[in-house]
Amino acid sequence: SEDLAVQILSSSRQIGWVGAVPRLALLLAATWFDVRSHRIPNKLVFWGALAGVLLHVALPQGWGFISVLPGGLGFLDALAGLGIGLAVFLPVYLLRAMGAGDVKLMAMVGAFLGPEQIWGAMLGVALAGGVLAIVVALRQGVLVRMLHNIRLMLYGSLLQVVTGGMPAVESGSPPAAKLPYGLAIALGTL
Repeated sequence: SEDLAVQILSSSRQIGWVGAVPRLALLLAATWFDVRSHRIPNKLVFWGALAGVLLHVALPQGWGFISVLPGGLGFLDALAGLGIGLAVFLPVYLLRAMGAGDVKLMAMVGAFLGPEQIWGAMLGVALAGGVLAIVVALRQGVLVRMLHNIRLMLYGSLLQVVTGGMPAVESGSPPAAKLPYGLAIALGTL
């Protein structure tokens, strides 16, 4: 009985690593590309999303890779996680506040985490993104311009909503700094 429990626990840890190692490697690669060139290759996120879905299908049934009972969620839950990551970040891209590669990267993360665990990662990503924006703005000496742009966006959006329009993210001013959001996605997911 004890041998069986030890065997189950050790195989559960191995299953957790099977999901964690590729996700970590893909996030590190995406971060490297994003910091270096401000682009995240489509091939990277496509193959990463496919790997996340296939791992959830191929591994023994469980509650996800970062759970008490590590294992695959199945095809539909992996696709649901991918869809949630895409659906939540797509409007931010449409408002031109984020790049398409960042949205696809978050969808890839969703394929690995599934529909329940993606929400915590998205909260972590939002927090990491805010901290990263402040750090980049301070480092580049553009914090005042960034705060000015935020104020203009908020006033412009309020005016748009009051007059029956859609809120806008653009401030009309030049961007304060270019932010490699892939780094925020990696940090927030971890």
